[in-house]
Amino acid sequence: MPVPGFADRWRIEPVGAMRVPGVVFASAALLPQVAEEEALRQVANVATLPGIVEASFAMPDVHWGYGFPIGGVAATDVEDGGIVSPGGVGFDISCGVRLLAAPVTLGEVGAALRRLMDRLGVTIPRGLGSGGVWHLPDAGALRKVLEGGARAAAQAGLGTEADLRRCEDGGVLVGADAAQVGERALARGLHQVGSLGSGNHFLEVQVVEKVDDPTTAAAFGLSASQVCVMIHCGSRGLGHQICSDHVRLMRDAMARYAITVPDAQLACVPVRSPEGRSYLAAMAAAANYGRANRQALTVTTRAAFAEALGTSAGSLQLVYDVSHNLAKLEHHDIGGSERLLCVHRKGATRALPPGHPDLPDDLRPFGQPVLVPGSMGTASYVLTGVVPGEAFASACHGAGRTMSRHAALRHVRGAELCRRLEASGIAVRASSLRGLAEEAPEAYKDIYEVVATCERAGLARRVARLRPIGVVKG
Repeated sequence: MPVPGFADRWRIEPVGAMRVPGVVFASAALLPQVAEEEALRQVANVATLPGIVEASFAMPDVHWGYGFPIGGVAATDVEDGGIVSPGGVGFDISCGVRLLAAPVTLGEVGAALRRLMDRLGVTIPRGLGSGGVWHLPDAGALRKVLEGGARAAAQAGLGTEADLRRCEDGGVLVGADAAQVGERALARGLHQVGSLGSGNHFLEVQVVEKVDDPTTAAAFGLSASQVCVMIHCGSRGLGHQICSDHVRLMRDAMARYAITVPDAQLACVPVRSPEGRSYLAAMAAAANYGRANRQALTVTTRAAFAEALGTSAGSLQLVYDVSHNLAKLEHHDIGGSERLLCVHRKGATRALPPGHPDLPDDLRPFGQPVLVPGSMGTASYVLTGVVPGEAFASACHGAGRTMSRHAALRHVRGAELCRRLEASGIAVRASSLRGLAEEAPEAYKDIYEVVATCERAGLARRVARLRPIGVVKG
């Protein structure tokens, strides 16, 4: 049912074991897509988890996922039996988006775009099992990355202090403990630092097509016609293995804590339990891996720009780097009392409002950059957080799928899609036509409607629209 007095907000009333309502942010145009999926059932299932507060939230890009819906946000009260669930983070821990702003405009790039895309196509590792650009000698070096994140990359010469200032948490999520990461996860992650992977991950060269808020855009380092690079990837096989390992451990442990869940994929334990602390430490390690991964790809991207367009073009500045698959311990006001919460954001990005103390000094007056990639071939957006910040200061993370990858393959041929994108002015460098077809624009929701809904619902507001001119995919 719609929530009176609020735009684009729908409520699932508590029934059965639900401890809180479900709240879905969706416009009338998006709601039929949401209602046809199992995603709403998952929203209701999440509302049954011990310690959950306020509501089980769903962003405008919500769709079916593992246990939690993708586009789901849920917070549990740590001091009141609140749980942590790997399903509320996902397998690709710290999957996130990084946006770089180049010191060139589209007009200045001109015919050199093909040369740039050729260079990126050669130097950006991607695909299943691909090697990375940062060659770590052994597991000991990897453990330093797991605990040091993007800062470890910068200390190894793969970045600057300026990069770290524009990363969520300064590029390092505290609480990481490499000792909580299993040997299989370490083996999977050792040779993949600095790689995109496959699926919906990409590196996209874009141009700022429209500026909605010139003052905030300037503070972010963006201007009309400027060329940008958006990088979307996460913690690769290491994060997937950590999730698998801890889901198994939690399923075995739940009975000891008298926890029952309506879906085995919601396996969880109290945050304060030994298993909960172990997962959060391993998850933080994977988060740091994801941040180091994007940092290493940043240096490779800068080198490609310098080689293709000239040395000065390689000085791309980091706008922001933010994860959208993470559980974080945060303080929030609940019923007039400040509480320590474990906030799960799965396919949802933090959207801190202006004035928030976790923002770097130069961004604090304007709010946090919220990076929202569209489907391949459509626009992406830069938003910013707003006061007060709904759903524990969270927002959408992308367009959201409406079609499974298998369904997309039945409807789209990779070669035809490649020709279509090239004809529309988007240079494509894909290692797999099958992978390209799986990510066809028609497999996703309308990004324009998703972003407009996000704005009307009070989750974030528009700063700039970015149009793709080149894409690198696995």
